[in-house]
Amino acid sequence: MSRTAAVVPAAGRGERLGPGAPKALRLLGGVPLLVHAVRALATARSIDLVVVAAPEDGVDDVRALLAEHGLVDSGPGRAGTLVVAGGGTRQDSVARALLALPPDVDVVLVHDAARPLAPVSLVDSVAAAVRAGAEAVVPGLPVADTIKAVDEHGTVVATVDRGSLRAVQTPQGFRRRLLAEAHAAGDPDAPATDDAGLVEALGGTVLVVPGDEEAFKVTRPLDLVLAEAVLARRRAAGVVA
Repeated sequence: MSRTAAVVPAAGRGERLGPGAPKALRLLGGVPLLVHAVRALATARSIDLVVVAAPEDGVDDVRALLAEHGLVDSGPGRAGTLVVAGGGTRQDSVARALLALPPDVDVVLVHDAARPLAPVSLVDSVAAAVRAGAEAVVPGLPVADTIKAVDEHGTVVATVDRGSLRAVQTPQGFRRRLLAEAHAAGDPDAPATDDAGLVEALGGTVLVVPGDEEAFKVTRPLDLVLAEAVLARRRAAGVVA
């Protein structure tokens, strides 16, 4: 029986959040971003296994952290988690995690630890779209801001029609075979900003499904403030522990 796995590249530093712990280990509501992200994946009905690509020198620490929050061994309504050594880039970390997947996994979701509040419903909808026949799926939101193209001097050269633009999020879902081929063909010296970009470069078709406003990326200190507010609202509503 085929299974679905989720990969979380979490070996980066996240310098834009400022000095301190790696981004994935920054605290949100007293809990590391990584734990929030893994918990959403592990509790999604569609996910059978979560593979976290940790810093090479931090595999044991990340495994212990996830175990502390009950996220290593599988349990009722929860997938188990495997921790492997990641690489120097996000692309390398995902490639290493793919190599660690069991042979019966045929659908893979890739999710950024920096999107800790992506709802479980979004995880399941992306996985369902791949299961329904799409070879690659990304969640996206319409672009709200006016977008302008500028030259090297900062002068506006065009105002871009935003009607066909989407701000893409994670998790992104793929047929395992296609994702593995895309990573094998990718240029390590010119890494793509997301896995869908690797698939596009290979000539694959990527489907966009509705994203979720709460799946935003925590990149800068202000994002962390917003995430705290969203988490507090969820807790007040009894949505999360």
